[in-house]
Amino acid sequence: MDRLDRQIVDLLRENGRRSNVDIARHLDVSEGTIRKRVDRLVGSGALKIVGVADPCAVGLTVRTLILLNVELAQMSGVARQLSDMPEVMSVYCVTGEHDLVVEAAFESDEDLMRFLTERMAAIPGVLDSRTCHVPQIVKYPYEWALPEPPPSTILVVDDDPDFVEVMRTVLESEGFRTLSANSGPAALGLMMHRTPDLVILDIMMDGILDGWDASRRIRADARLGDIPILVVSSITASEYLGMFPTDEDNLIDNFISKPVEPKRLVGEVRRLLKSR
Repeated sequence: MDRLDRQIVDLLRENGRRSNVDIARHLDVSEGTIRKRVDRLVGSGALKIVGVADPCAVGLTVRTLILLNVELAQMSGVARQLSDMPEVMSVYCVTGEHDLVVEAAFESDEDLMRFLTERMAAIPGVLDSRTCHVPQIVKYPYEWALPEPPPSTILVVDDDPDFVEVMRTVLESEGFRTLSANSGPAALGLMMHRTPDLVILDIMMDGILDGWDASRRIRADARLGDIPILVVSSITASEYLGMFPTDEDNLIDNFISKPVEPKRLVGEVRRLLKSR
């Protein structure tokens, strides 16, 4: 999910009845964009829009967690039978001291007792159980929001330490993480252990076409080949411009000549990351 997807999900989490028009107005995009994205999210299973009843509001004020130990060979069958019971709100297969955790709601303690002693105890495979009353719920599952993704990591490859420091300052001020290397071979060695989301690469470092050779090797690596490569170089203003290849496809994603304005650089970084 990208940032817009997450914003759509957050708005629907607050109110699942929001219209596409209302969401589009909040996010300042077209209604068609919202409709297509909601359809995609729902179709992929990443988003479900459902009505959730409040048990207390309909008189089911006894909320209970039931911790079960069952015969492992019958765990799937026990879980299915419990799931079919109308009092049961959720069933979890878990690891640790217990095998199943069941969440259920009842009108009274008497109903809970009958459920435990008459219905649940009759299920083949149930060995023992523990019951925990839930006097208060601080957070409901439907209130859960997607955690923010970790910041993208940008690898800056340049033999000019001042340029690397400027890039680090600019990128980290925009929320990115940075790594650095001072040559193509050093960058490739680093990428074997820490895979970046994008590479900013100079051409002239450890050799006139050091960066170009590094690009070729990155593209040839099955694990690294899809990483965007943004070349930032002064080769266009040098006597070596004629050596710069212009007829090789797909080795880099874009080229920017030095010096580069920070705003332009950040904009291009964001564009390339979004296109992944």
